[in-house]
Amino acid sequence: MAALVREDGARGPEPGRRGCEHYDRGCLLKAQQTCEECSTLFGEYYCSICHLFDKDKKQYHCENCGICRIGPKEDFFHCLKCNLCLAMNLQGKHKCIENVSRQNCPICLEDIHTSRVVAHVLPCGHLLHRTCYEEMLKEGYRCPLCMHSALDMTRYWRQLDDEVAQTPMPSEYQNMTVDILCNDCNGRSTVQFHILGMKCNICESYNTAQAGGCRITLDQQ
Repeated sequence: MAALVREDGARGPEPGRRGCEHYDRGCLLKAQQTCEECSTLFGEYYCSICHLFDKDKKQYHCENCGICRIGPKEDFFHCLKCNLCLAMNLQGKHKCIENVSRQNCPICLEDIHTSRVVAHVLPCGHLLHRTCYEEMLKEGYRCPLCMHSALDMTRYWRQLDDEVAQTPMPSEYQNMTVDILCNDCNGRSTVQFHILGMKCNICESYNTAQAGGCRITLDQQ
């Protein structure tokens, strides 16, 4: 940047001149994509609302989110209830929870709404970072907030049916029943106790929790 030498020997900016050392103190920089003086391109992508400079990643500004998102724009839609941009293949096919994007990821406890990591919508409607979801599946299959199955477990439940059938309980447990609560359908039922798992009588899920003590039916005592 051009400068003048003042009477005290110090150097100062030349009045009325912008120069091209864009971040020196005293320059008259205006937020825009290119430099008015030398036409230097500050960023392949520039948002005049967020004043964001970046490499071209097919970004777009979402007015409802209030920030720029990584696109391309045609691959996403903004869900007004969830208050977040989601992939087009989820339009009309996900469970909405009002303002769910304003909650932190239950795995890493970091913000979801402003994160550059794609959000993954669970069947229950809760959100996790996609990377956190993938890590979660290495340890379990349930939503950390509501315990609902985080993916389609139908095939595994049928395999578990076969394992239960091939693993009879000892005679003293064969007439024992227990009350259970299903984490998938929220239904309650009374089923035969089995060490491998207790199947919901309503939705046939094994994602259940014991809701009472075991008991032997009266006609078998």
